[in-house]
Amino acid sequence: MTTNDKRGLVRILNIDAATCLAMGLLLVLAARPVGTITAIPGPVLFYAGVLLIPIGICMAVIGRAGTGSALAVWLVILGNVGWTLVSVALLAFITPNVLGIALILAQALIVGLLAWLEYRAWSSLGDRADAVA
Repeated sequence: MTTNDKRGLVRILNIDAATCLAMGLLLVLAARPVGTITAIPGPVLFYAGVLLIPIGICMAVIGRAGTGSALAVWLVILGNVGWTLVSVALLAFITPNVLGIALILAQALIVGLLAWLEYRAWSSLGDRADAVA
């Protein structure tokens, strides 16, 4: 493992945390207007935002800790995979307009991409015992 490999994972975790917090704040503060524009129910947007804020804070703590523990990194990766799957599944339960579908799919794609990048960065670290130091 090199310092650059570890920095790459930390950078991705920090980007993930920042985007998570930004989206969470946007959804909490603007659930109604975003819901009006996208035809996504306001409470779905609001509570998604409420969930994203503590998740983003946890990701920031993990990134700040220099990758944290193996369990913490895996929780972030698996949490992102779960968020992506639930986002797509949500389309079976609500009827957003085209803009709403695009928003849901775009954020699912971005979160899925972050999960993949985090996994690749984690895999490149080699000996996981060194990675969590």
